[in-house]
Amino acid sequence: MPRAAAKHQANEIEPGAATSCGLSESEARARLLAEGPNELPRSGRRTPLRIALEVVREPMLALLLGGGAVYLLLGDLREALILLCFATLSVAITIIQEARTERVLEALRDLTSPRALVVRDGERRRVAGREVVRGDIVMLAEGDRIPADLLLIQSRDLQVDESLLTGESVPVRKVAAMPPDRTVRHRPGGDNIPAVFSGSLVVRGSGVGEAVATGARTQIGAIGQALSSLESEAPRLQMQTRHLVRLFALAGAAVSALAVLLYGWLRGGWLDGILAGIALGMSMLPEEFPMVLTIFMAMGAWRISQVRVLTRRAAAIETLGSATVLCTDKTGTLTRNQMAIAELRTPGGGIFPLLKTSDVVPEAFRDLVELGVLASAEVPFDPMEKAFFELSAERLPRRSDAGDRQLVRSYGLRPELLAMSNVWRTNAGDPDCLVAAKGSPEAILKLCRLGTERAASIRKDADAMAVEGLRVLGVARARHAESGLADEQTGFAFEFMGLVGLADPIRPGVRDAVASCRSAGIRVVMITGDYPATAKAIAREAGLNVADVVTGEELRALSAADLRRAVKTTTVFARIMPDQKLAIVNALKANGEVVAMTGDGVNDAPSLKTADIGIAMGGRGTDVAREASSIVLLDDDFGSIVKTIRLGRRIYDNLRKAMSFIFAVHVPIAGLALMPLVFGLPILFGPIHIAFLEMVIDPVCSLVFESETEEEDIMERPARDPEEALFTRPLMAWSLVQGVLAWAVVAAIFLLGLHSGIPESEVRALTFFALVVSIVGLVLVNRAFSASLISALSRPNRVLGAVIAVDSMVLGLVLLWPPANVIFQFGPPGLSDLAAVLATAIGLVALLEFLKYRWAGRLSV
Repeated sequence: MPRAAAKHQANEIEPGAATSCGLSESEARARLLAEGPNELPRSGRRTPLRIALEVVREPMLALLLGGGAVYLLLGDLREALILLCFATLSVAITIIQEARTERVLEALRDLTSPRALVVRDGERRRVAGREVVRGDIVMLAEGDRIPADLLLIQSRDLQVDESLLTGESVPVRKVAAMPPDRTVRHRPGGDNIPAVFSGSLVVRGSGVGEAVATGARTQIGAIGQALSSLESEAPRLQMQTRHLVRLFALAGAAVSALAVLLYGWLRGGWLDGILAGIALGMSMLPEEFPMVLTIFMAMGAWRISQVRVLTRRAAAIETLGSATVLCTDKTGTLTRNQMAIAELRTPGGGIFPLLKTSDVVPEAFRDLVELGVLASAEVPFDPMEKAFFELSAERLPRRSDAGDRQLVRSYGLRPELLAMSNVWRTNAGDPDCLVAAKGSPEAILKLCRLGTERAASIRKDADAMAVEGLRVLGVARARHAESGLADEQTGFAFEFMGLVGLADPIRPGVRDAVASCRSAGIRVVMITGDYPATAKAIAREAGLNVADVVTGEELRALSAADLRRAVKTTTVFARIMPDQKLAIVNALKANGEVVAMTGDGVNDAPSLKTADIGIAMGGRGTDVAREASSIVLLDDDFGSIVKTIRLGRRIYDNLRKAMSFIFAVHVPIAGLALMPLVFGLPILFGPIHIAFLEMVIDPVCSLVFESETEEEDIMERPARDPEEALFTRPLMAWSLVQGVLAWAVVAAIFLLGLHSGIPESEVRALTFFALVVSIVGLVLVNRAFSASLISALSRPNRVLGAVIAVDSMVLGLVLLWPPANVIFQFGPPGLSDLAAVLATAIGLVALLEFLKYRWAGRLSV
């Protein structure tokens, strides 16, 4: 049926129907207020206030505020306000980053809400899907997404795709309830059920239904709520980071308390001792760890969104680099989810493959394509009918008499005869009408009444096409006078015209993406509800290693131990039901694999949530699937998954570099804060110096390292062990070596300055300058683990240049601007001294580069 006609019929309400006027607007508003909007319950949204409360519990903020309080007790309001400004800046940065992520998630959810055509006060109105309420009269037509669970009042050749609920790809027929029984609770699946369900898609015909359930009370909502019993695993990196910070915090607290006691007892200045202890605690606490983890995950989510992938749970990014198995469905992920005609066969044995050539359709196959178009709806919605129209428009010259035909009558598909026919009136000079038919080969052979031998030959051709993974249709034609058209399709004398093979073509770039996964040590497994022959053909075309295919029926007969053995080698699973996906995922995880899983339906949600990385389809997926997943593909493209894995590895790689830098940079800071207390030397740094250094370090570790491009071999490394610690022993040792050498260089400059008789304020300024340039040197050294400094510098990083430029200006301001000198207790250092320090820092970088070359093999992931 043409879509325009379906819309017209959907807009009609039979006179006298008891519910023809629908609800009034006031009733609808009252029910919306009482029962809530027609949407799934939202998970708790983090408001800016909630984010701020989480931030203020961080230890570093407490130390900054504690230092400010001590300065107030000492009567130094200026120092207290400066520390308070640093604390406020830290809170503001975190709130902005976290709130931005929350807004992106809300925006996607609002965009996915379908619209519905309802009857209110006897008038048709288009409303947002979330505004549909129980009792609304909803009109349905081809292409509509059903907004709620409906009891059908009227049905006209209505067929619905419920695959998102049942996993069954074949549309099911619907009939109206006569009379409507609202006490019966219908379930999805099966033909001739007088109910349709939220999230399903109307693929043929039209209907009118009364909303009997909305929101969480729908079938989708019930399955979605059941997901709450499945707990997601805690993010490994977050747990490791908290553990590290806790250890450093305990050690820092103990050393700081000891320093306060020693300072107060030996020097008698308890408030000054508290300030020194706070400075020491701040220097030893690597508070950048959780901040860097948060910012890397948020920025990583933003970067991944640039390749049309939404990260719903930023912690999933940490798992991407360790994925060992990628379970993907076929339709819409490996393939385009758009049917195309792949092959034409005529009765004389002619074969024309279309996907391997872009040539115009030869004359011998022209009638076959034209009849396929004439046997379809005038405005097609069915994917296979669209394929006929697209082929005709792109690769078939238009006949001059094509516009003279008029549709006289249509014969639809029936369960007993899976074929459809259209009767066309041609020009005025032809008394007979053209009857074009298409359908399953068996149905077309039945209409053509062919002999046994010829029918067997055609079936053999159809089977050969099916083995290649093609959906096969037969095409036939007949001539008949308009005045005496038959009541059924079987009343015409049809002539068999040939076979048409349709396929869902593989997406461009899939073979390259699969090859990238293979080189990265990731096994790609196809899990599909399609037939084994189709699945095998697509898998072979995608470049998968198709050794054997396990079907859903075979899987059901396997024990848990047998299934664990089967998933070690099987690459293709066919005719798989959604609940069996969960069994496959659990078997893979039981074998120690790190599983990424794609899905789009409601019944896919448990397997998406159970997988280490759940990947939902944003284009055709349901809200429940998206809620259960950690990643959403906005374009449903397999290539985007591989791009995401590459970005995930880059993010993890850069995170390790940032963590190595943070650990290394705190060694000289803590050493310089502790050394004067132990050896009775002049105090170098107070809380304001440490806070300033943190403001230098924070953008370096959170922005410079985050923006580093990936190293060349990133997709040639094997997947990392998910149990591997963020700080491996070689990485910790390397960070410690860097930090100790940097501390030794800066401490030597400090001691030499004191020994040379330079005033204490100038020594402090010179030591501070040496520390800052050493920090910059550590940044340059840590930009790459497997490449030299020279090759790393050849990789562009505009953020690094900007940060170094800003830090240089601020450092110059602090060293040379008199008001800043007073605040930081600096004296003006000599230019020759600054040049000597700069040369020493360059030597430090050269030494570290030499050591890194010897260490590199143990540092790479």
